[in-house]
Amino acid sequence: MVLPERLEIYTYSDYKNKEDDNRYELINGRFYAMTPAPSRIHQKIITELSRSIGNYIEGNSLSCEVYVAPFDVRLIDDGQTEDSCTNVVQPDISVICDKTKLDDKGCIGAPEFIIEVVSPSNASVDYVKKLYLYEKFNVKEYWIINPNTEHIMIYTLGENNQYSEPFIFKFTEIISSKFLQGYEVKLSDIVKK
Repeated sequence: MVLPERLEIYTYSDYKNKEDDNRYELINGRFYAMTPAPSRIHQKIITELSRSIGNYIEGNSLSCEVYVAPFDVRLIDDGQTEDSCTNVVQPDISVICDKTKLDDKGCIGAPEFIIEVVSPSNASVDYVKKLYLYEKFNVKEYWIINPNTEHIMIYTLGENNQYSEPFIFKFTEIISSKFLQGYEVKLSDIVKK
């Protein structure tokens, strides 16, 4: 849901100084309200997937870290400072392998791998706005998981820094990550736990 706004563009400085208790994301200088309480299945998918990915990373001695929302990812365009950046998102799951991007406030720059679990109230943000944003900032792999349709769309960044056509899977199929080579999961198993 887009909030009514003033005409000027909002920045990370405005984001930090928001005076209400609601959660927001800032995309292209506009505030988007986050769903107050996602569904139980939404949270279960995030919890179990982040655990599964974390176990895979640890078991394979990879130098990556997994974070779940709320976790600020600041995407800074050329010519912007941290305070003047106009994109601050809270992906459901972020995998960051370049630890120089991490600070006490979250992540500066794009995670290598992002997963979003769609909520009906903000589906267009995940399918359109974030897809464009994550491609622009070179997120190597982006999964969009829809619990209602039980489908997963997987976008991978090509050599031309553009996403290829998505691979589409059902929850009952085994899916694998191109970025985390060797990582496989079947979401129907995760949802049943």
